[in-house]
Amino acid sequence: MTKDELFERIATILNESFEIERARIVPEAKLYDDLDIDSIDAVDLIVQLKPLLGRGLQPDAFKSVRTVQDVVDVLHGLTVAQNA
Repeated sequence: MTKDELFERIATILNESFEIERARIVPEAKLYDDLDIDSIDAVDLIVQLKPLLGRGLQPDAFKSVRTVQDVVDVLHGLTVAQNA
């Protein structure tokens, strides 16, 4: 899955599950500051991202995530590593 495809899937999850306006979901949007995603929401987001990889995600992989693009980059890196 490309980074653009991952971004679109993540944006859909954020829009549908957290009722965030689609226009606010841009790569540089900060999850906490711009999108009001708190720690409980972040855990829920990770749960919803699992199907994109077809396996469990380690929360540690998301410790440095701050923006939507960070989420895309982490997932893309895990996808590439899984397929290597």
